[in-house]
Amino acid sequence: MQAIRLAVQENRAEVEAVAEDAYSLYLERMDKKPFPMLDDYEVHISGKHVHVLEEQGRIVAYVVLIPEDDKTLLLDNIGVRSCFQKKGYGKKLTLFAERWAKERGYGRIILYTDVIMHENLAWYPALDYTQTHRVREKGYDRVYFEKNV
Repeated sequence: MQAIRLAVQENRAEVEAVAEDAYSLYLERMDKKPFPMLDDYEVHISGKHVHVLEEQGRIVAYVVLIPEDDKTLLLDNIGVRSCFQKKGYGKKLTLFAERWAKERGYGRIILYTDVIMHENLAWYPALDYTQTHRVREKGYDRVYFEKNV
């Protein structure tokens, strides 16, 4: 059985482990760790920005959702354990984020991915996200997308 719920601090180590596992495939393509491997999940969990997807009591994926302003929600990061990738978990969390945003009155979701993560450059448009711009930010070459919800 699957469930998506708000993360608590007791989940931090497991969320960090998912991030390490999920993003490790990019290590050979990048000259540094992907940002989600370095992010501060203690702060995100304290801010009630992290939701986890559990399957049979085990955290297999997470999503970080951060309000940008009254109408815009940043889908900051989705991580899926490597053994669960390409099975619909990322899409499930993206759809969850869209519903969550809409229920709370946000009209738009923005997100970014690294230019090196070329799979995402095709995946987000397939989910009706539109590329808005590219920028060098925090030492990473990011591609931004948005979607009205």
